[in-house]
Amino acid sequence: MTSALETAADTAARVRVAVASALDLKAQDLKVLRLGPVSDFTDYFVICSGTSQRQVQAISDAILERLKKEGVRPFHVEGQQGGNWVLIDYGDLVVHVFQPEPREFYGLERLWADAPDETAQFADAAADPPSD
Repeated sequence: MTSALETAADTAARVRVAVASALDLKAQDLKVLRLGPVSDFTDYFVICSGTSQRQVQAISDAILERLKKEGVRPFHVEGQQGGNWVLIDYGDLVVHVFQPEPREFYGLERLWADAPDETAQFADAAADPPSD
């Protein structure tokens, strides 16, 4: 049986991979919100923007591929064909990759303003990966 600590560590590792993947493809305005304290449907949101349909698709593809290499597959992916807002649901992690206009319209950061912002912690870890 997996302990709660291992599960939390696994989730944090998935968040780091998603953040690093997004940043590698020049995602803009990346945010990591820890929803666990304010919601029970997921632990983290990763929210970022791409400047075009193509970039949104490339960012979401990169996240899907890197996590797949780690043996993690999403429960659900939505919006990949349109490229305005791609939602990738891993259960404990939900990734939102937007173009700027839909991101502003839906305002997830405003809707979840009570969730702790852990962007700096994960962006720093993605920029400085652990050495082997």
